[in-house]
Amino acid sequence: MRAVGDTDRPRLAPHVRLEFDPARGRHMLLSPEAVTVLNATGAAVLGLCDGRRTVAGIVAELRGRYEVVIDGEVREFLARLVAARRLEMGDGDG
Repeated sequence: MRAVGDTDRPRLAPHVRLEFDPARGRHMLLSPEAVTVLNATGAAVLGLCDGRRTVAGIVAELRGRYEVVIDGEVREFLARLVAARRLEMGDGDG
């Protein structure tokens, strides 16, 4: 699994959508191969993955919203989604 760096800029892959399902009352990550029901924290993380924010910026923003944010857990979540081809990472040079 690819390591996620501070300057990486995650964004949803072109074939993936983040949507709220009112019937379930939860956010869902939709792709052609799978539907993933997200908890509130996962939805918050993915809502910040716009291709402009860096991973470090996303973690900082989450720390402003939540009492406890574990940097390693955010990075592992993002890395799993990159490995599943649901997220893409832009480099921090842009």
